[in-house]
Amino acid sequence: MATVQTTARINELRELMKKHEVDIYVVPSEDSHQSEYIAACDARREFICGFSGSAGTAVISLDKAALATDGRYFNQAEKQLDDNWLLLKQGLQDVPTWQEWAAEQSEEGRVVGVDPTLITASEARKLSDKIKKKGGASLKPVRENLVDLVWGTDKPDRTNEPAKVLGVEFSGKPFQEKLEDLRKELEKKQSAGFVVSMLDEIAWLFNMRGNDIPYNPVFFSYAVVTPSSATIYIDDKKLSDDVWKHLDGAVNIRPYEAIFADIEALSSSDQLGGENASNSPQPSTKKYLTSTRASWALNQSLGGEGKVEEIRSPIGDVKAIKNDVELEGMRACHIRDGAALIEFFAWLEDQLLAKGARPDEVDAADELEKIRSKHEHFVGLSFDTISSTGPNAAVIHYKPLKGACSVIDPSAVYLCDSGAQYTDGTTDTTRTLHFGEPTEMEKKAFTLVLKGHIALERVKFPKGVSGFALDTLARQFLWDQGLDYRHGTGHGVGSYLNVHEGPIGIGTRISLAEVPLSVGNVLSNEPGYYEDGNFGIRIENIILVKEVQTKYKFGEKPFYGFEHVTMVPMGQKLIASDMLTADEKEWLNQYHAEVFEKTHGFFKGKNELALAWLERETQPIQ
Repeated sequence: MATVQTTARINELRELMKKHEVDIYVVPSEDSHQSEYIAACDARREFICGFSGSAGTAVISLDKAALATDGRYFNQAEKQLDDNWLLLKQGLQDVPTWQEWAAEQSEEGRVVGVDPTLITASEARKLSDKIKKKGGASLKPVRENLVDLVWGTDKPDRTNEPAKVLGVEFSGKPFQEKLEDLRKELEKKQSAGFVVSMLDEIAWLFNMRGNDIPYNPVFFSYAVVTPSSATIYIDDKKLSDDVWKHLDGAVNIRPYEAIFADIEALSSSDQLGGENASNSPQPSTKKYLTSTRASWALNQSLGGEGKVEEIRSPIGDVKAIKNDVELEGMRACHIRDGAALIEFFAWLEDQLLAKGARPDEVDAADELEKIRSKHEHFVGLSFDTISSTGPNAAVIHYKPLKGACSVIDPSAVYLCDSGAQYTDGTTDTTRTLHFGEPTEMEKKAFTLVLKGHIALERVKFPKGVSGFALDTLARQFLWDQGLDYRHGTGHGVGSYLNVHEGPIGIGTRISLAEVPLSVGNVLSNEPGYYEDGNFGIRIENIILVKEVQTKYKFGEKPFYGFEHVTMVPMGQKLIASDMLTADEKEWLNQYHAEVFEKTHGFFKGKNELALAWLERETQPIQ
C-alpha cells in the first residue's frame, strides 16, 4: 500500500471552500444511501486523502486536515496518508472523534460545510450542536459536492447495470406480501408513508437485485411506500422486460433524480402524483417515516422536524430475520462454498510444499475465485478477498494488489478472509493456516482465539439478549492474557445481499445493545488477534440464531443458541490441543466430523488431493 500524494487536491479543495464561504469541510465515506461499500464514483473520501479503507471521515480546514478511522484500518491509514494528514485513531484514549476535532477548529463565525446527501439528519444535528457549543460555528449544507469539483473529468461515471428479478424460490416471499407487511407497520405508527433510502432494503423489499456497487447486489434507487401506493425511483433503463413483468403495475416507476422534488411535494400535499391536498377537508397530521440512516437532504426535503419521524427501519428489522427458504439457502451455499475453500487450501499447500511454487497473495485470491465460480448459483464475490501472508495478516482489512503484494511464505501464517454471492445466500469465511512450523506464540494466539470462537457458538441465552451482551464471550481468553482485538466480533449477513447487514451484530458498539437477537438472524463469529509487523489470526464462521431446549426456562422465556453453517476445517497445525478443555475438543471434533460428512462428496473420485487434505484436517484431536 503506497502513500498517496494529496497536496494539489487539498489546495484546490481549499480554494473552492473559500468560494463557497466554508472554513471547514467534512468528507464522509458513505454515498447518498449511507452504503458502507460504495461505487467508484462515490469514493470521494478516498480521492481527497488517499486512504482506501471502507470506514472513515475526512475533515479539512483551511490550514489542517484529519482522517478519523477505526482500529481495523490504523496500519493501512498510516501507510496511505501523506504528511498533509493527521490520523485520528478512533477508540483510543484521548483521541478526539472527527466531530470533536472539527469543533476544535471552529471559531466564532466559522462555517462547517458538508454535502447533505452524504450525512444523516441525526449526524448533522449532532455535529451542529457540537460545533456551536465549542466555538459558535454553524453547519452549512453544501449541495454542490466540492470534492467532485476537484475530481473533475477523472471522476468515474456512475454505473448503470441492469436490475434483475430474484425469484420467490430464493426470496421465500413475494414482494406484494412484503409491501402489505410494511403497510401494517405504517398503520400501527399512524404514518403517512415510509421513504426508503437504503439500497439493500429496496432490493430486499421488491425481490430485485443489481450490480451497481462491487460485491453488493444492489441498484441505485429510492422508494416511497404509502398506505395506497409504492414508487421506485430508478433509471428506467435498468429495468428489463422481466422486471416490468415482475412489478406488474403494482409499483410506480419515477426517475432516480426526482426523489427530492417529489417528496417535497408529497410532504406538502400529502399526495404523491399531483393530487391536490385541498380535496381533503381536513389536512393530514400524519408524519412521514424515514430510517435513522436517511440523509439530511431527504429529511430537509420532507420538511424537517415536525414533518418527519426518524426510526430504526422496519424493513431492516424484518430483513435481518431470514425466512425458512433463506435459511435453507444459507445452509446450502455454505456447504458449496466450504468445498471451494477446501479445494483451494489443498491446492495452495500443494503449490507451496510439493511443487515448490511461490504464488503471491493475488495469485491465491484469483485461484480461489476461479474455484468458487464452478459451483452452482455462483454470482460473484461478496467482498475483496483478504489473502495475506505473515505481517500482512496483521492488517485487519488488508487488500493485496498485484505488483505491490507479497509472495506467500510457507513458513509464515496465512490468513484468508473471503466470501461469495450465490443466488441462494451470501458467504463470509476466515481461516488462518500455517504450512510450516508455527511459533509457540502463533499457536497460543490461535488457540486463544479458537477458544473464544467456540465459547460464543456454544452459548445459550434468553430471548431479549443482544449481541452487545455476548461480545465478551469471544474475548475472555484473550483478555485473561492481556490481549484483545480492535474490531467487532460479528456482523449481520444478508441473503444474497450485503455481506455486512444491520441492525444486528456482536460487538462493543452501543447501538448493538438496542436490537436483541432473534430466531432467523444470520451473523458472523470472528474473533481475532493481531501482532503488528508479525502475524494476524482470525477465525470466522457464519452462525444462525435458533431456539434451543434447556432443562429450565426462567421467566417462561424461550432460550436461543447458534447453528453454524460454515463448513471448513479450522487448520490443525496452529491448534495447541493442551490448551483446550475436553468440552472444547468434543465440539471441535464434532464440527470437523460434520464438515467431512457434508463436503467429502465434492471430491471423492474427482479430486484426491482435496479429499486427502480434508481427511487429514478433520481427524479427531485427542
